[in-house]
Amino acid sequence: MTSSAFNAHLSELRTVVEAALSQELARTNWPVSLKEAVEYSLMAGGKRLRPVLVLLANEVCGGIPGNAIAAACAIEMVHTYSLIHDDLPSMDDDDFRRGRPTSHKVFGEALAVLAGDCLLTLAFETVASNRGLDSQLGGSQIAELIQILSRAAGGSGMVGGQVLDLEAERGSLVRSEIDGRNAKSLDKKGWKSSAAAVEKSDNSADFSTVQAITPQRISESGQNESNRSPETRVEELSRIHTMKTGALIAAALELGAVTAQADLEQRKRLRQYGHCIGLAFQITDDLLDITGDQIRLGKKPGRDADLGKLTYPGVMGIENSREKSEQLVQEACEAVAVFGDRSKWLKELAQFILERDH
Repeated sequence: MTSSAFNAHLSELRTVVEAALSQELARTNWPVSLKEAVEYSLMAGGKRLRPVLVLLANEVCGGIPGNAIAAACAIEMVHTYSLIHDDLPSMDDDDFRRGRPTSHKVFGEALAVLAGDCLLTLAFETVASNRGLDSQLGGSQIAELIQILSRAAGGSGMVGGQVLDLEAERGSLVRSEIDGRNAKSLDKKGWKSSAAAVEKSDNSADFSTVQAITPQRISESGQNESNRSPETRVEELSRIHTMKTGALIAAALELGAVTAQADLEQRKRLRQYGHCIGLAFQITDDLLDITGDQIRLGKKPGRDADLGKLTYPGVMGIENSREKSEQLVQEACEAVAVFGDRSKWLKELAQFILERDH
């Protein structure tokens, strides 16, 4: 169980994020309808996991807290934009988010799309403007923050993962080009080790080896839903969520590290931690979609099954999925052990992800 001290610290960091986000919105000079739509989604609360990770990574590396505020706000803006678009009828077609109607249900599809677009561009304006509490970031650090965020949010990260998720949901298959080294990194249940994934992404979040298979390419390769092994499906699923969910979570850790001028080894450890908790977060999400309560979740459970999504419990079963999420949390804690006592909040956050009920 996470401690009361951790919960208090988490609440404190969330308060800092909420205040900073509110200040960023107050600076805008947009049409009233656009500002209302953006504020409706951005200030709807939620876990604020990604900005909190930015602040915790800065903290564990001994950084100046004010240096991390702009990056923390930016990554939450990117995340919120992705949720607005994800809920659209053309994607997951969700009616509720965080316990209330989704953006397009309140403001219409056109304004919801534009609100998401606006949040994405505001994210980069926020990082570039470097408005933090006594922020002391230099130009080269700001440029690196922009590169990390754009790479994680784009086609080789979150957006690419969303595309693959939609293709898997709608009948296309995802094929991973696994070389000999990657094949050896699979354990007996078909899971890819976090160390191998981090080694793969040390220099960039390049997931270009993941390819969507069109119906024509399915026939050419001889692959179809019936003859794909469970190991192959787990590998496909892990790659989808390494991009869709994990890339932005790992980026949050690296953003915080850059604001603290962390060394390469520290950044590598934090990326590994981010990879582990990113997959653990997604597995827990998949489990909650089966076992969760609608009031706690803030949205209707069972949507993944309704949409025919590829999920961890669907591929591995509930118990194996729980076992894997526990393993990932353990690996995450081991990755940040190098920080000594300063890693306590990151370790408790990993446990919080495992225990969460919404």
